[in-house]
Amino acid sequence: MLDYRFIKENLQAVKENIKNRNMTADADLVVKLYDERTALTTKLQNLQQKRNANAASMKHKLDAETRQKYIEEGKALKDEIAQAQKELEEKEQLLDEAARKIPNMANPAVPIGKVDTENLEVKKVGTPRKFDFKPKDHVQLGEALGLIDFDRGTKVSGPKFYYLKNEAVFLEQALIMYALNILRKHNFTTFITPDVAKQEILQGIGFNPRGNESNVYCIEDEGTCLVATAEITLGGYHSGEILDKSKLPLFYCGLSHCFRREAGAAGHFSKGLYRVHQFDKVEMFVYSLPEESDKIHEQLRLIEEEIFTGLGIPFRVVDTCTGDLGAPAYRKWDLEAWMPGRADEEHPEGDWGEVTSTSNCTDYQARRLNVKYRDDDGKNKYVHMLNGTAIAVGRAMLAILENYQNADGSVTIPPALVPFCGFDKISPKQNS
Repeated sequence: MLDYRFIKENLQAVKENIKNRNMTADADLVVKLYDERTALTTKLQNLQQKRNANAASMKHKLDAETRQKYIEEGKALKDEIAQAQKELEEKEQLLDEAARKIPNMANPAVPIGKVDTENLEVKKVGTPRKFDFKPKDHVQLGEALGLIDFDRGTKVSGPKFYYLKNEAVFLEQALIMYALNILRKHNFTTFITPDVAKQEILQGIGFNPRGNESNVYCIEDEGTCLVATAEITLGGYHSGEILDKSKLPLFYCGLSHCFRREAGAAGHFSKGLYRVHQFDKVEMFVYSLPEESDKIHEQLRLIEEEIFTGLGIPFRVVDTCTGDLGAPAYRKWDLEAWMPGRADEEHPEGDWGEVTSTSNCTDYQARRLNVKYRDDDGKNKYVHMLNGTAIAVGRAMLAILENYQNADGSVTIPPALVPFCGFDKISPKQNS
């Protein structure tokens, strides 16, 4: 969250940022509650000083009448302090709830816009393939090649669940190992993280565990949730800690299952593997010094570019507009792969679809999770936190199937993955 004093001292800028990000939050209420909390804190401190003075007076030799007077005054102060503490706790809770709705400030360079069509394209890598046959989308390919079973996934688990079968199982593992080996080369510490996290950790990262619009699966009566990304578990790893400055930045990557309700998500381009309730992902996460976070953000994006360049998938990089930024993000880059299966009347040869993103969340999450470092001046300061997708397996597999398909219905495996999966082509089954 943003610092309360920052909100008060930069109120107009904060309100403009909320407007640009197309979010609903009441910065005026935060300032009002902050001032009321400050007044209550002062009131409580004054009462505590009076109590201390009363207790000190009781140590002196007093006559019975005076002692009784101090005893009665002490009892009254005790009641007043208890009431003031209760009021302060209630005010702090209201302040915390209001402040959590305010998004992080956006980088001044971020394009202003409401929806993802207003994102700014900054780079293209590779050239979309020209097919000499009508390409299939990944759902058609996956079913024809015996790789994906959406129907039985729906029968057993519900819509947007699926079974991976045959070569797709090895392709998934190959993508994971491919990404992990690239991150190992970049000296990331590797994790397999828990698939469950406490609600307070999700809230600290910026996920809302409750409500109709929540994308999180909560575990009833446990106070925990299934994680939507390893960003949650890697970000919570050092919650409540003071980190050694000399060891920063910390480059972590985590493999996890990801579970998302995808509340409200619909549309033609959400079909198949693009938007599902469960998938595997390798996530990058960095704890950084504030002055280094912009540079590290670029570094994470370049690693994502390296991964998809190595797969031979055409992609573009977009600077995400204000309205498409998640609340914790200061700036976010998206990598959008070329997807021939997105062909329609407006885009007859295909279109771009997001496959990875990387965000610099500055100290927004660190304040919520209380992650600090001790600076050279001896003061404890909040770290900056960054995250980035190395590989979201479902979307990467989608892009491979659609871009590497052949006229005979087979799919060629990108050369970078062949050593991990052990075959170079997926061919139609004889009995299909």
